[in-house]
Amino acid sequence: MRHSAAHVMADAVLQLFPDAKLGIGPSTDDGFYYDFEVSRAFTPEDLEAIEERISETIAGDLPFVYEEISLADAKAMFSDQTYKLEIIDELPPDEVISVYRHGDFVDLCRGPHVDSTAQISACKLLNIAGAYWRGDEKRPMLQRIYGTAFESGEALDEYLERLEEAQRRDHRRLARELDLLSFHEEYGPGLVYWHPKGGRVRSIIEDFWRREHYRAGYDLVYSPHVGKSTIWETSGHLDFYAENMYSPMDVDGQDYYVKPMNCPFHVQIYKSSLRSYRELPMRLGELGTVYRYERSGVLHGLLRVRGFTQDDAHIFCRPGQVADEIGRCVDFMQFFLRSFGFQDFHVYLSTRNEGGKFAGSLEDWDMATGTLRDVIQSRGLPYDVDEGGAVFYGPKIDVKMVDALGREWQCTTIQFDFNLPERFDVTYIGEDGNEHRPYMVHRALLGSIERFFGVLIEHYAGAFPTWLAPVQAVVIPIADRHLDFAQAVSDRLRESDIRVDVDGRSERMNAKIRHAQLNKVPFMLVVGDKEIDSDSVSVRLRDGQDLGPKPVSEVMGLIQEAVDSRV
Repeated sequence: MRHSAAHVMADAVLQLFPDAKLGIGPSTDDGFYYDFEVSRAFTPEDLEAIEERISETIAGDLPFVYEEISLADAKAMFSDQTYKLEIIDELPPDEVISVYRHGDFVDLCRGPHVDSTAQISACKLLNIAGAYWRGDEKRPMLQRIYGTAFESGEALDEYLERLEEAQRRDHRRLARELDLLSFHEEYGPGLVYWHPKGGRVRSIIEDFWRREHYRAGYDLVYSPHVGKSTIWETSGHLDFYAENMYSPMDVDGQDYYVKPMNCPFHVQIYKSSLRSYRELPMRLGELGTVYRYERSGVLHGLLRVRGFTQDDAHIFCRPGQVADEIGRCVDFMQFFLRSFGFQDFHVYLSTRNEGGKFAGSLEDWDMATGTLRDVIQSRGLPYDVDEGGAVFYGPKIDVKMVDALGREWQCTTIQFDFNLPERFDVTYIGEDGNEHRPYMVHRALLGSIERFFGVLIEHYAGAFPTWLAPVQAVVIPIADRHLDFAQAVSDRLRESDIRVDVDGRSERMNAKIRHAQLNKVPFMLVVGDKEIDSDSVSVRLRDGQDLGPKPVSEVMGLIQEAVDSRV
């Protein structure tokens, strides 16, 4: 239905803009879009006019008609459509060329479609965006119109409400309003500038990550940000990943690259000495910053950046330890995501491409895939199988966490690697005194700190739980004469490691409370003459609750209780 709606929209655009050039118009998970080249920028008024034509076409109950045509007929039919001709020219010789018609409109398309335009029940155009043709910034910039369609008006209204809520939670807007971070396109797109408040939340996340990893038996390491070309040649990255790497730097006549991944460096740490079976499993973790080239057209706030920090780990283990280590990884994943407030997640198991090349042996793949499947099933986690979806070097599981709006976000990856141990000749000395190849497992729980932080902002709509809030409490003096006492209260809270500010601005008390609420501070502590006399503070919460006056020591306990319970 949504694919059919995209055709009807393209028809409407051509009716209003006869010289428009059509790109492509696929359906998406919850809507559709179509790319156009027109002589001027679309306006909101244009969208209204396009919607009117769409409604007329839907009311016309026009059938969608499938037709197969020859290559010559296709080129003649789309002779004035530059982008369609490009698609036609790239079709394989044995490709069946098909079109779909409704009314006077015809489009190059494999389908499928609904039977008639009348079956497009509830359709709405959403917004306009720029999109490079085929995602290539060297190609023309087209205008993309997004829309959606549902089986009923009620379903459409529910979706539009969710969309409005998602816009209110947009991490790019909230990060700016809450002074968490910023981007500066003029000095490099896709690079994050962490402000003090955002940096404080990041530090809390990373400190928690480090503490829990030490408790779980990991050793944390640090690796270089750049590496000589030889390490990337040996790892194979320059063969299969070069398009995602930045151009090399010439250092003393040698090419150096900023790292796109941490894996080869962790391998070198493992190989720095002869390893015994008694040392395994070896779990090396790092909050390692990597740099990967992303086209400017796909950059999106914190969710798609060019420099980011992975919560990376690589586990080297013996065959008999594999099942236990994978189980520990899955359990660790659940602990971490639930600690940050994500209770629901879905697992995806990617298996070997039966017809493709692969590293390692069939026995290794079967063992690894079976282990991943067994661990998922033993934990009772819902999962889907992506048959043949694994990369060449090993099977993996990906975990998507579900946020407050029911959206799935990619986070955890647990990936076997049969490639790097071979390329770098990674071994250990077994009980028999001979060299053996360890199993190597890549593992990231949060994915990237940047992306995870963006999801956190949207999940909580910027109102972080107290343990994560950059400012946990703000002391609000009613008048200037109360400022010294406010500062003294602040000092007492800070001595107990409570993150606290004092609003000493010359503003009315209600304005200060409103300011704290807008900044989503969990606790507001108002002080005036009565509070000074009783050594107390009047407590308000960001949700509007007024807890009244309480002794400072009791308030410290309330805040600590909220921190301990992670609310």
